[in-house]
Amino acid sequence: MIKGGILRIINYQNLKEKKLDYQTEDILPDIDKIIKEVRKYGNVVVNKYTKKFDKVAITDFRVNFRELNNSLCRIDRQLIKAIEIAKTHIEKFSIAQRQQLKNLRVKITQGVIAEQRIIPINRIGIYVPGGRFPLISTVLMCGVPARIAGVKEIVLCSPPSFNDSIHPAILATARLLGIKEIYKIGGIQAIAALAYGTETIKPVDKIFGPGNKYVAGAKKNVFGDVGIDFIAGPTEILIIADDSAKPETIAADLLAQAEHDTNAIPVLVTTSIDLIKKVKKEIRKQLKNLKTKGIAAESIKRNGLIIIVKDLNQAFEIANKKAPEHLELQVKNPRRYVDRFKNYGSLFVGSYAAEALGDYSSGINHTLPTNRAARYTGGLHIKDFLKFQTVLYVDKKGLKRIGPIADIIAKSEGLDGHSISIKIRE
Repeated sequence: MIKGGILRIINYQNLKEKKLDYQTEDILPDIDKIIKEVRKYGNVVVNKYTKKFDKVAITDFRVNFRELNNSLCRIDRQLIKAIEIAKTHIEKFSIAQRQQLKNLRVKITQGVIAEQRIIPINRIGIYVPGGRFPLISTVLMCGVPARIAGVKEIVLCSPPSFNDSIHPAILATARLLGIKEIYKIGGIQAIAALAYGTETIKPVDKIFGPGNKYVAGAKKNVFGDVGIDFIAGPTEILIIADDSAKPETIAADLLAQAEHDTNAIPVLVTTSIDLIKKVKKEIRKQLKNLKTKGIAAESIKRNGLIIIVKDLNQAFEIANKKAPEHLELQVKNPRRYVDRFKNYGSLFVGSYAAEALGDYSSGINHTLPTNRAARYTGGLHIKDFLKFQTVLYVDKKGLKRIGPIADIIAKSEGLDGHSISIKIRE
């Protein structure tokens, strides 16, 4: 348990801008080397690095039909039921998102018709990190919207970190979603295999899913040759609270985020000195019995922060500058302030809206922008699994209307061939 200075405290006027800045990642030279090797030599290199990093020798890394089906018998029925309900909620929200997106047909002028057509990406890859505990939610958050979008081919990769295979809960979740193409590989070699293919794996069109700094670096490396969702850094939560907030709830939510990773960033912004004292006391109390206290305590010690503000306006200013992945609003009459926030991954309004509900069972997607990326993007959306394509129809009358305009602009840009290609049709 942490003693003494649990959670650093900073006054608003002493808050340095760099505390809210984008944090750059170290350059990892091994990433480029491994990706090039996988791209050149395929399976043999995937196997080599699986043995090196995961300590597992695998010759056939595809999960077979029997193992996939048996996974449902290897996990608790109550967990299966919870997965099915969560799946239903995510489906409901994804369907509503899809219904907002429509094909368009617009008459621009006489003889000129422009269309927008929306079609699914053909083949995607989902990366699910390994570890002692299965990240079931990653399968759900990526797999469900992919299915609703109409993606035909869904591939899943996860390290063989559970008895030299993938955890049965991950396999069972994939089975419930109808995902059948699954490979027991992880890390940089998995991202490379998804991006460029091997003798066994066909390359995908886009890669989804979180991972450590090596996985994030590999996704960044292959981007352009293949699509990616986005680069995710350490997870974040920023809680805005006043004297009406419950200290035990605030402490629990900070620790829930802190237990993800020792690099997680838990931040409280508050107007109440009394709340600060109670939250710090509550964190010490809750840490005693937390199964993940080693990780959570280290995260709190490294990155935990309390910012004291004189009023909520200062709190809103901090939130919009920080653009946190998760933003909680635990104040009196919280709904009246929702429109004050412009930059966040997901906003959780009121004392009952625990961020952890967004991670699992509320229907919203938990794959969210970190490291201030919420300034320019939102979380994973049904549109990320779709392509928006345009179509143009022009008849002779239409060419007469818009051809001269294009001709003038083409000439001003010095592109004579463009001008000719228009005038030759007249």
